[in-house]
Amino acid sequence: MLATPPSSTDASPDEKTAIKSHLHYTQSLTEIPHHQRRSSRWLDGIQRRHVVAILAFLGFCQVYSLRVNLSVAIVAMTANRTINKDGHLSYEQDFNWDSRSQGIILSSFFYGYAVTQIPGGWLATQIGGKKLFGLGILVTAIITLLTPILAWAGFYFLVIGRVIEGFFEGVTYPSIHAVWSRWAPPLERSRLVTIAFSGSYFGTVISLPLSGYLAETYGWPSIFYVFGLIAIVWCIVWLNVVSETPQEDRKITEEELDYIRATVGPSANHVKNMDVPWKRFITSLPVWAIMLAHFSENWGFYTLLTELPTFMNDVLGFDLKHAGLLSALPYLVMGIVVQVGGHFADHLISHGYLTSTKVRKLCTCGAFIFQTIFLLAAAHATSATAIVAFLTVAVGFGGFAWAGFSVNPLDIAPQFASILMGLSNTVATLPGMVSPLLTGHLVQHKTPEEWQTVFYIAGGIYLAGAVFFGLFASGKLQRWAELQDGETLCAETHSRASTEDLPFGSGTCGDSD
Repeated sequence: MLATPPSSTDASPDEKTAIKSHLHYTQSLTEIPHHQRRSSRWLDGIQRRHVVAILAFLGFCQVYSLRVNLSVAIVAMTANRTINKDGHLSYEQDFNWDSRSQGIILSSFFYGYAVTQIPGGWLATQIGGKKLFGLGILVTAIITLLTPILAWAGFYFLVIGRVIEGFFEGVTYPSIHAVWSRWAPPLERSRLVTIAFSGSYFGTVISLPLSGYLAETYGWPSIFYVFGLIAIVWCIVWLNVVSETPQEDRKITEEELDYIRATVGPSANHVKNMDVPWKRFITSLPVWAIMLAHFSENWGFYTLLTELPTFMNDVLGFDLKHAGLLSALPYLVMGIVVQVGGHFADHLISHGYLTSTKVRKLCTCGAFIFQTIFLLAAAHATSATAIVAFLTVAVGFGGFAWAGFSVNPLDIAPQFASILMGLSNTVATLPGMVSPLLTGHLVQHKTPEEWQTVFYIAGGIYLAGAVFFGLFASGKLQRWAELQDGETLCAETHSRASTEDLPFGSGTCGDSD
């Protein structure tokens, strides 16, 4: 007769490891005992996966703070300062960059950013998303601290510094998906992912006015010192508090660990040297649906946020740049709605109202349709209040889209989610480069009709993205992404590397005997 296995409460550490390692990965959620689904709390009621989400939110606050602070600082860096010497007034600038030079400095970030999206996704599967996410922000923070020195050294030194910043920030979005592929239970994916991503919008809302205050009060170099130091402090906390996998977290409870492993499956383990099915990515319609939806959302988003001040000035003679609250309003609304959209999506899935596929399509396609409607309404509105209201609502609905396409890589291929996000974000970077150029070509005489054409194009791209995503998106695990319980297919040798017997789930493919 087989001995009764010890309970997790009175078992030794080795026995606890054995119990955890034999938890059945494909167990249905309804089959998991209620006490496992109701994970114990740690640190005043915060579960470990929620600690990861909060710190990831603050991390994306740093990502965007480090990205956009130069847009405010460069105004102070090139502003005329009045000098009163012996009663004689004169003016001088720290830097006499013209508008073209300023444009080169500000845009140089994206050249580095676009390069590392796909490599960042692959690298996250090798060294781990937690390490790469922290490393990317850490190097960006160090370059930010050095920005005043680079600026004084010369124009090209500053441009190179910004390219390097973009290079390392480019890994952040792909790498965080590697983190969620191991930490986010399927019924909580939407809310955890969107909580993290919403940090980018709140970071923008906070950093823009704070940068202005620092420049006026302490001088423009203080912007880079303050944000750089804050980001470094965050990196220290992130790298010391967050673990690569739930199995490595020493403070996680037995119940929460069992719940994550039972629902996430083999992806909860960090296994290196997986055979990446690149050909499958390119030929998969659900993958293309994610990429085109991301492209569509960013096209409208960049068009709205980069061209809104010019549109308001050209059509109504209203300079939005001097209305700080209105300039930040779309970012604030987007940050709130992204989180609301994530909770809404998880509510529909967890209560069985809709399948994952239908929820992803509802969030993405529904958002795109409403964005098109309000975008066209703004194009034909005649008052500044109506235009700002319509465009803010249009941007806000984009938050629901992020609860669809941005979470979708975790649905269809969780262990490759970081690479899929890298592919998607590479495509989605193109609108930031193309949209302003196209707008400049179309708007020659600054007439309302020319601006209506700009909004028609954005609306058409939204609708095209909605149609393609509605037809070909999927919320199901793809066949080419399926793994057997506790094992993965290794590259080159095609041997099977088991992770079930590893106490903290960090395995490496090796040569088979």
